[in-house]
Amino acid sequence: MGIGPSTKETTLHHFRDPLLSVLSEDQDLDLLGIVIAGIPQDNENKYFTGERVAAWLEAMRADGAVVSEDSWGNSNVDFAHAIEEIGKRGISVVGVSFVGTQAQFVVSNEYMDTIVDINKSAEGIETNVVGENNLDERDARKAAALLKLKMRKRENGK
Repeated sequence: MGIGPSTKETTLHHFRDPLLSVLSEDQDLDLLGIVIAGIPQDNENKYFTGERVAAWLEAMRADGAVVSEDSWGNSNVDFAHAIEEIGKRGISVVGVSFVGTQAQFVVSNEYMDTIVDINKSAEGIETNVVGENNLDERDARKAAALLKLKMRKRENGK
C-alpha cells in the first residue's frame, strides 16, 4: 500500500495548496501556521512525532487543527495518532485523507469522528490518473466548515 498516481500531489499542487488557501483566507479562522511532519518507519517514532505535533499545537494555544495525509495504509498510524494526541489536548481536529471504498483506517480512535474523504473516482479507488484524488478547494472548504462547527460546539460546551 501507499500512494499511487491519483493520490500524488504534484509540485504545482503544493505551490497552490487549496487547504492553505482556504484556511488563510477564511475570516473566521486565524491560521497560526503549518506543521509538516514526516512519516517515520518505526512505531516508536511514529508515536513520538504525533505527540510532538500535538504539544506544539497546544503550546501555540490553537483552538483547532486540520490534519491531512496524502497516503493510506501504514501512514494511517501516524495520521490517527496525531489526531488522537491533538484531540486529547482539547483541540478540535478534522482529518483529511483518501478513504474511498476502503471505508476504514488501519487504526482509528474516538477523535477521528470528522474525516473529509478526498476520493474523487466513481469507483472509490485509487486510479492511474495523476492527481485525480487530491484534496481540492471543495474538500478544503468542507474541512474548514467542519472545523468551525467543532470549535463552536466545544466553545459552547457540547
